[in-house]
Amino acid sequence: MLQSGEEFSESQIRILEHFVTNTTSNIFALRNLPEVIKGALFSRYSRSTLGLRSLLLKEFILNEDMSFAAIAGKAADGGSANAQLVAIQKAQSFYDRILDGYGDDSIGELGGAHLAIENISMLAAKVIEDCRIGGSPLEKSTRYIYFDQKVDGRYQFYQEPVLLTSAYRDLFLDTCNHLFDTYNKLIPPLTALIEQGFPKEPTISKAAYTAALRAKVLDCLRGLLPASAMTNMGMYGNGRFYESLIQKLNCHNLAEMQEVGKNSYSELAKVIPSFIRRSEPSHKHYQLFSQFTETMQSDIQELARHHAGAVEPMSQPGVRLVDYDAESVFKVAGALLFNCTSGGLIELQNYCKALPDEELSRILDTACSARENRRHKSPRALEHASFTFEILADFGVYRDLHRHRMLTQERQLLTCNFGYYLPPEIVGTEMEKDYVEAMEAAKKAYDTIAAELPEEAQYVVPMAYNIHWYFHINLRSLQWLSELRSQAAGHTTYRLIAQEMASQVSRALPAFERFFKFVDFNGYELGRLGAEIRQELKLQNKN
Repeated sequence: MLQSGEEFSESQIRILEHFVTNTTSNIFALRNLPEVIKGALFSRYSRSTLGLRSLLLKEFILNEDMSFAAIAGKAADGGSANAQLVAIQKAQSFYDRILDGYGDDSIGELGGAHLAIENISMLAAKVIEDCRIGGSPLEKSTRYIYFDQKVDGRYQFYQEPVLLTSAYRDLFLDTCNHLFDTYNKLIPPLTALIEQGFPKEPTISKAAYTAALRAKVLDCLRGLLPASAMTNMGMYGNGRFYESLIQKLNCHNLAEMQEVGKNSYSELAKVIPSFIRRSEPSHKHYQLFSQFTETMQSDIQELARHHAGAVEPMSQPGVRLVDYDAESVFKVAGALLFNCTSGGLIELQNYCKALPDEELSRILDTACSARENRRHKSPRALEHASFTFEILADFGVYRDLHRHRMLTQERQLLTCNFGYYLPPEIVGTEMEKDYVEAMEAAKKAYDTIAAELPEEAQYVVPMAYNIHWYFHINLRSLQWLSELRSQAAGHTTYRLIAQEMASQVSRALPAFERFFKFVDFNGYELGRLGAEIRQELKLQNKN
């Protein structure tokens, strides 16, 4: 292990040991420090000749202006959490001067926080997850958790305030309750039907079988849940991510998003105030952003009303490849050679155009022949090929695929205009009638509300209804998405989309088929079962 070259007295070492994992190595981690101190420390670090530990001692711990003992709380002098908060507020201007002094937005990425956002609609969860870079969200699952519970006699869906004060109040409430009633009603008979069709084998444990069976049932019925259904989110993000997220939420047209933005700012200001202060509504940065957003959205909407009415929508559910570069094969091959040569990139790519197919294949094979599983990520040269897909599929599928970060994606408003997904498991059974009646009632309610309140009307749209969106994605990200989302444990519908994206690229550019070697093109009736068995074996091995 390399040594840092710094020397500390015994008393300094005793202090530092509480804040760093190692006092001698050249590699160490920070601990027991508030985010605001860590962010300010690293900001200062980039323009100091001192090592980080020396800087921590000199300019933070031993700096009387910092109130470090109170800020670090118990770590320094046993102070209370309240005293720590007061001290952070007192020293805030000091930190702000450090963070502002560098004029670089990336400084906002040096501090982060964990945030829990509970009892929000599934629609709000998607708006939050639209801000993908710098944040890591996890959302309550519709395939492991039943959404049939009532609290104080009410199903858990967001009570949209505009709708509750409008002439559509009863229609909104009755429609959402009908959807939840149907969801609740169909769970027992569908469970019995699937259990009859796929009985438990003697060699499979009851726990693994029950979990797989539940996932299958809930995958089929999640389409009945309206977009207003409440979910919970856990999130970790850096300050730059939260600043952008809060600004966008505050500028949103829907009241729920504004409320989530306001409350998120209030709570994050208690732990990383310096990193999110520019998202406060009175701050000049927020005000300028708000003006820009309002003007841009208004102009786009006006032009869309003028131009887009004559354009036909995508009529059939599915996925279609709408754009790609026919020369991207040569671009990828040239990029693969680049870092091992002294040649120019465009010269290498033009050189690859003139190569025989056999030699070009040899170059492309170097990026995939050694891959043994989907977690072996391909080199960045694959990012020189990009594709645009247009997709029409149910909102439940969109929720799953939307989580992928390394791509450009945009969606249209939720509507009931493009039809809905009918699970084949219930087709021809008595359950089909209940399901279809609930879907048709939801469409009737949506059409009525959307005539006046199109954005608020989204809350009544069931997850089974199709949504229209696009992906613009590079080959490396597409490889990851297709191989991950086609696995046996995935939902049937998004597995088909993942498979189809890989297939369409392979047909358009056959040379790229080699990069989808771990796409699973098989079909599975009880797809979650294998994953549940493997999970149970892991637990047994640990015990």
